[in-house]
Amino acid sequence: MRAQMSNSEPSITANGQSIDVQLPLTLHAFLINQGMLPRSVVVELNGEAIAPSDFEKRELNEGDSMEIVKIVAGG
Repeated sequence: MRAQMSNSEPSITANGQSIDVQLPLTLHAFLINQGMLPRSVVVELNGEAIAPSDFEKRELNEGDSMEIVKIVAGG
């Protein structure tokens, strides 16, 4: 994840790291901006598991907190 260091932008927390964002911003757009493929991650936003089909509809808000886990195939 890429953290941006600016105090003038709203921020969210992803995996314990504060990241400045420009709102409005969907969860899908955030993931793309961070270099992640939305279909290859599991996201918990403010304690709620978010279905990948909802990523494009879910708007982020200042102060949101999320955990993002990359899905890895293998055995």
